[in-house]
Amino acid sequence: MAEKGKSGNAPVTIKKYANRRLYNTATSSYVTLDHLCQMVKDDVDFVVYDAKTGEDITRSVLTQIIVEEEAKGDNLLPIGFLRQLIGFYGDSVQKFMLPQYLDFMMQSFEKNQSEMQRYMSETFGSVFPFGKMEEMGKQNMAMFEQAMKMFTGGEQAAQAKEAAKEPPAADKNEQLSELQRKLEELERQIGNLSDRKGD
Repeated sequence: MAEKGKSGNAPVTIKKYANRRLYNTATSSYVTLDHLCQMVKDDVDFVVYDAKTGEDITRSVLTQIIVEEEAKGDNLLPIGFLRQLIGFYGDSVQKFMLPQYLDFMMQSFEKNQSEMQRYMSETFGSVFPFGKMEEMGKQNMAMFEQAMKMFTGGEQAAQAKEAAKEPPAADKNEQLSELQRKLEELERQIGNLSDRKGD
């Protein structure tokens, strides 16, 4: 039975049982984390539910897949990044801003990678595009560094942490609005960085 979950179709339902076995309801078969990893790479959308409670545990299963992949030696996450990420847990301001910002950054990075692959396929066989690859790599790094400055020790991060120190109840909505405004401004600046590729 073919799997669904692509291009707007309903996501595939995976059930996790108490014995930690995973059951793919679309194919009526038991699967492993390796199978789910391949489904992600194949752009097959799925959700994972606890078979007993019905709780959506997709996030924890995806995190488990990352842990398994890292354990295999295919390391993508730098130790410094992991330490910083752990440090953000429990911080109410960072919890509000970081998830959507990381999602935005990954989408931008993926867009840049797709453009790089397209450029390589168009020029391969004539002049190998080392210059273009270096340029796009620098742009990716600049975007990443700007993102990390937002959340680690930079002036904006310091202001955000200061705002989180038990503000008066009347100021909370105003501070959240200000944080949202700063996030939108930073996203606009990063968008401008991405647009420079075409110049």
